[in-house]
Amino acid sequence: MENRNTTAYFILLGLFNHTRAHQFLFVMVLIIVFTSLLGNALMLLLIHQDHRLHTPMYFLLSQLSLMDMMLVSTTVPKMAADYLTSKQFVSPTGCGLQIFFLVTLSGGECFLLAAMSYDRYVAICHPLRYPVLMSRQLCLRMSLGSWSLGAADGLVQAVTTLSFPYCRAHEIDHFFCEAPTLVRLACADTSVFEYVMYICCVLMLLVPFSLILTSYGLILAAVLRMRSPEALRKAFATCSSHLAVVGLFYGATIFIYMRPKSYRSATHDKVVSAFYTVFTPMLNPLIYSLRNSEVKGALRKCMGQCVALKHE
Repeated sequence: MENRNTTAYFILLGLFNHTRAHQFLFVMVLIIVFTSLLGNALMLLLIHQDHRLHTPMYFLLSQLSLMDMMLVSTTVPKMAADYLTSKQFVSPTGCGLQIFFLVTLSGGECFLLAAMSYDRYVAICHPLRYPVLMSRQLCLRMSLGSWSLGAADGLVQAVTTLSFPYCRAHEIDHFFCEAPTLVRLACADTSVFEYVMYICCVLMLLVPFSLILTSYGLILAAVLRMRSPEALRKAFATCSSHLAVVGLFYGATIFIYMRPKSYRSATHDKVVSAFYTVFTPMLNPLIYSLRNSEVKGALRKCMGQCVALKHE
């Protein structure tokens, strides 16, 4: 009982030390974050400006870009400010907000990727019925459902995590507040919450992941039956981009949230968390733009309009 303390703040130990090697890595992270924000903002601009991209696929992609921008903004600004000022304190409210937004965005992205895989399934396996099966109303519902399910899980995890009493050793060996890391500091029996959190992770990760695998399994079967080399190439190009995003994102999140407690390592958690909160949001616009002729065409059109305006 003497070891319990209702502390007014937590201490984030951060990702980097003040060595030259870590200073270089810190600058690289800032460059990656800037590239991520710029790339996703450009994707949003192109999808909004070019009427050829006003399709269900690109509407869902715009939601993915928005989630990625918010995900980066949830973790990196605080980490950078802590590193530059050496003030690594965070209040319980700030910690709860980080957990809420992080789980909301990562959980919402899980369901959004499942919706995108369904969109590709309908486009390739049922092309003639695509306008009916992927109507605007359905896209809005899938997008709203992704945000809502992520927010519900985020709210539960944030409120429950902060309801535990925490010990005097309230140092979080991380660069942002994450529920699995924070729960380790609790001076209470958290086994029930960890079990419930594991069930939530199964629902938020494995259920959408199963839907994605089912969709792409059906797509693969349909693609192998195609006789047109051009259609076969286009289908493989589109689906490989989606699968690359799915593999990068799900691999990291499953590693963080579904490993047994005995196998957890603070160093591994920080590196993998940095991967899915910093690096993956940068890769998404690169994967979708560099491998997509329609996006590249929209970019050339936008650049041409900018050059014309400049000359005028």
